[in-house]
Amino acid sequence: MKFGRKKPEPTQAPAATIVAATQKRSKLTLTTWILGGLVAFFSLMYAIVGGFPAILVILGMAALVTGVYAISGRRPWVSVPTRKTAAIALAASLVLFISGGVAAAATGVSEAPVAAQVTTSATPRPTPTPTPTTTPGPAFSEEAPVDPTTVSAPTEVASVVAVDTSSTNTTALAVLATIPVKGKAAKTGYERTGMFGSAWIDVDRNGCDTRNDILARDLSPITKSGTCRVMTGYLVSPYTATSIAFVRGQDTSALVQIDHLVALSNAWQTGAQQLTQAQRISLANDPINLLAVDGRSNAQKGDGDTATWLPSNKAIRCNYVARQVSVKATYGLWVTQAEHDAMTRVLGSCAGELALTSSFTPAPAPVVVAPPAPAPVVVAPEPAPAPAPAPAPAPAPVDVYYENCDAVRAAGAAPIYAGSPGFQPKFDRDKDGVGCDA
Repeated sequence: MKFGRKKPEPTQAPAATIVAATQKRSKLTLTTWILGGLVAFFSLMYAIVGGFPAILVILGMAALVTGVYAISGRRPWVSVPTRKTAAIALAASLVLFISGGVAAAATGVSEAPVAAQVTTSATPRPTPTPTPTTTPGPAFSEEAPVDPTTVSAPTEVASVVAVDTSSTNTTALAVLATIPVKGKAAKTGYERTGMFGSAWIDVDRNGCDTRNDILARDLSPITKSGTCRVMTGYLVSPYTATSIAFVRGQDTSALVQIDHLVALSNAWQTGAQQLTQAQRISLANDPINLLAVDGRSNAQKGDGDTATWLPSNKAIRCNYVARQVSVKATYGLWVTQAEHDAMTRVLGSCAGELALTSSFTPAPAPVVVAPPAPAPVVVAPEPAPAPAPAPAPAPAPVDVYYENCDAVRAAGAAPIYAGSPGFQPKFDRDKDGVGCDA
């Protein structure tokens, strides 16, 4: 047996000492409170300026500093009990950094700078003298182009199919009942200029193109350059009831466009292929088929018919459909079944809405009432002269005898003259040729 120095056994700290040491490590220091307050302050400031992404970034920075400081073993300002907890703080800081960056990138794409944001304000009532807008309007289309630089007249006079005005001088609902119902024909061969003439021909021969004629009719008040060219005006678009201050210009003229209520391509597919060129040109320039409207609505409508498009302004729908019916009847076009049904529904709410008569329809010839012919004068032939009467035959001598003047007087023959029947010389005592005169 060896005798030597006995190795001392390790002494164990009392449990109370261990608990106290743990509480000491867990106890938050004054430095922790100060830095925690700074983190909260900067988080609030970044939230105000940069929003939620900035909060994530500042929290990530705080977690990063805390984790690095704890792993290094220096923890005078923050209590992190283990290095495992410090590692979790570092991982949390990485997640927070990545989340903040992604959120900031998404926010930058979706939000425009405050200075570039468009604010909406109440539109003031337009003044009689409109001012130009800086926002470009819709572009002109082949269906509704800009007015021409030179005015030209057609080679033929305006022509329609329904020359009898009585066919449209009634309600639109009654006129609709006379329009044939068929399917659409193919659009093959349709070409605006070739089939309906170049845009805005002066069909009424007043010296102005059709677009400026309609602008002058539908805008008020207006200013003109020369006799025809409308420069400014004010329009309440019938399709939307919105107000437009029209100013002629490269970027503003198309804000007001002239719509064909029966689109020309629609007309081509519902009977216009059978019309003469003069009739198609008249249809494209007929005032009853044209309205000044806002360009956006005109673009939305395109070549739609009543079954596929109606104005958003319900107050104009009856007049809108009545005009379409009038155009179809005037130019001998037909309607599809869907179009007919849609027209019937709209006009059913305004059965008294009247159809329109085209100004291109020839005026009826005045009825000339001829005065009654005088009765023929019948001239009677001159009567033949009557034959001269035959001389009366001499009376046969009558044998009369008067005995005396008393008998002559009794017979009523006194006085009796010489030569008379029954005269006797003895009756004429004074010999004067008269007897029985005393």
